[in-house]
Amino acid sequence: VQLQASGGGLVQAGGSLRLSCAASGRTFSSYRLGWFRQAPGKEREFVAGIRWRSGSRHHADSVKGRFTISRDSVKNTVYLQMNSLELEDTAVYYCGADRSSDLVPLSTMSPRTIDYWGQGTQVTVSS
Repeated sequence: VQLQASGGGLVQAGGSLRLSCAASGRTFSSYRLGWFRQAPGKEREFVAGIRWRSGSRHHADSVKGRFTISRDSVKNTVYLQMNSLELEDTAVYYCGADRSSDLVPLSTMSPRTIDYWGQGTQVTVSS
């Protein structure tokens, strides 16, 4: 399994970025894919997750209303649209995947549940 993240960069506060995570190596119909981030000196935290089969999604409270996760099942890619970026959003962003029953809530996604990680992509928000 390979997860290839891209799209990070430097942006001013209030700006937007879109991250992409290209997934390959297996079918993901039984998987959840998600975005996580890790700021310097802090633990990796959940940002948003999406169930591959149904497209249902869940966002962390800190990004709700500003970030949107989506997936393109033809391109096997998961996106994170980030709007109204804040200084506190500065971090390395990672995509991850875990296998999960549809009965398990998306809110249970955490770094501990992830089976596969992609490499990180740096997002820096400047004032």
